[in-house]
Amino acid sequence: MSCHEPSAGATALEAQTAVVALVGNPNVGKSTLFNSLTKARQAIVNAPGTTVEMASGAWKAAGVRLLDLPGAYSLLARSPDEEVTSCTLGGQGSCGAVDLAVVLLDATALSRSLYLAGQVGLTGVPMVAAVTMVDVARARGITVDLQALRERLGVPVVGLDPRAGGDADVLARLVRAALDTPSRLRLPDTLAPETSEHPLAGVDRRFDEAEHLFAWVAQVQAEVSTTPDEHKPTRSDAVDSWLLRPWVGGPVFLAVLWAVFNLVTVVAAPLMDALDWLVTDLLGGWVVEGLDAVGSPVWLTGFVEDGLLVGVATVASFLPLMALMFIAVGLLEDSGYLSRASFVADRAMRAIGLDGRAVLPIVVGFGCNLPALAALRVLPNARQRLLTAMLLPFASCTARLAVYLVLATAFFPGYAGTVVFAMYVLSGLMVIGAGLLLRHTRFRDIERETLVLALPAYQRPRVRALLTSAATRTGVFVARAGKIIVLALAVLWVFMAIPVSGSHAVGDVPVEDSLYGRAATTVAPVFTPAGFGDWGTTSALVSGVVAKEVVVGALEQAYGTSGEDLVDAFDRASGGHGQAAALAFLVFVLVYVPCVAVAAELIRQIGARWTLLSLSGSLVTAWVMAVVVFQVGSRL
Repeated sequence: MSCHEPSAGATALEAQTAVVALVGNPNVGKSTLFNSLTKARQAIVNAPGTTVEMASGAWKAAGVRLLDLPGAYSLLARSPDEEVTSCTLGGQGSCGAVDLAVVLLDATALSRSLYLAGQVGLTGVPMVAAVTMVDVARARGITVDLQALRERLGVPVVGLDPRAGGDADVLARLVRAALDTPSRLRLPDTLAPETSEHPLAGVDRRFDEAEHLFAWVAQVQAEVSTTPDEHKPTRSDAVDSWLLRPWVGGPVFLAVLWAVFNLVTVVAAPLMDALDWLVTDLLGGWVVEGLDAVGSPVWLTGFVEDGLLVGVATVASFLPLMALMFIAVGLLEDSGYLSRASFVADRAMRAIGLDGRAVLPIVVGFGCNLPALAALRVLPNARQRLLTAMLLPFASCTARLAVYLVLATAFFPGYAGTVVFAMYVLSGLMVIGAGLLLRHTRFRDIERETLVLALPAYQRPRVRALLTSAATRTGVFVARAGKIIVLALAVLWVFMAIPVSGSHAVGDVPVEDSLYGRAATTVAPVFTPAGFGDWGTTSALVSGVVAKEVVVGALEQAYGTSGEDLVDAFDRASGGHGQAAALAFLVFVLVYVPCVAVAAELIRQIGARWTLLSLSGSLVTAWVMAVVVFQVGSRL
């Protein structure tokens, strides 16, 4: 039995007994094949005790539970992702065990794939080999004799195209037969796994004899594959000859980032508004009418309408955002462009311990932090995903822009544009500064390594597999992060609905007289050194945890809609230094904790401990920076 815990909605997987793992190098079509075999019967799971995600699905044609293990070049793990693959195949500790490994061999890079296959063979796990990229290899003049490969490896071998789904039925028959009659990789005596002990025992010692494995790989490749004496240029080569040049690749890369940025800001906006209207106005109207018709008390109507339904509307409004992001990332991956983009951006990201692939989620973060977290899946290393996730809250999302505009226009009418621009410059500096700090403290183990990328051939993405994967991952967001969002907003409503005096009814109380308002009044003195120690600004910041654009509405509710009233309030709270206090407030809004949706997704992806560290660190940093800005600004 596997130890991997299925997520919600994965009950169909629990009845499966045999566990089959897809194993292969990155970019060999492993995940595409997984989506094709499992279709919608899949779930995203975390390896026990890690933040490494992998997919688990029911492969009905073979009658097994299928795992899509993280891509690896070797079982001598150098990253958490490879550790999960190595641990799972070895059946060590909490990683459970698999009954069969389907190893994908890239026909265009057979030696690299055979090296991994040899290491899988050393674990003693029964194996079936599937040769992919045959069409690409043929275009390059490379041939692979499948019959000779089958005889040489001693395990079932099938050639298939994961993108077209061809020969999937043949693979299913081979898997069922291999489960009934296990076949293990045929290795020379110098590499044969010991059978008198646990399959993985002694493997590390044998891996030290790498020359034997390399010799075996070279021998097998020479017997089953032919390569032309001269490299035959392909269409991908022709495109890369231009696209990888700095003066061409750079502008194209920026154009792609611009397109993705607009996808998650401009294109998603009307879809988000439509879903918000559907839940809040249409569904909410029906629910409120029904509650009123049965004489429901005010507090219950308020809890359902302004607590639960607002939470559901928040989750629903993020669905198109997340789905579009997953589709965009899938398009970049499946088309083969993402590897090129990583190559182009690599030098710029090296300073903070990341490689070029991290630039995509960071840039997307300036549109919205939530889909940026979804884009973390482009990073192959769990430590790099964790570091990038810690940096993303410092990227100033567009929701903060409304706050910048209101305060900049009120306090700096002649320089509002400059102030807003300065906020975005500061945001970029915060990402870099936080990256350098973390890189030299908690993430010292991330070594600077030369980026080695296998550039896959350009291909046309498969729409069905793309949509299936996006739908699955969006569903995981709803099932996990969605529950946290709804619960958090419901609790916030309760605090706003409870009066602190007997003159108001529960659910019908002014904000300033509620438990929420009194708590804000109690906390307000903490912000006095920053120049905005008032209950109205404090409550606005707390409301901003729900969504940053709510800060504007909370300020209007506390001080009115007039810009002059807002200026007067900041002047009173700061002792006559309103502009300095406003700048400090803007800096605090830029740096402090992200919205509850982002926090929930952080918990899902990196765990509660790292999320708490991220949120507390950003909160303390925001307070210190706001105090410094006000104390310096008020003295100028």
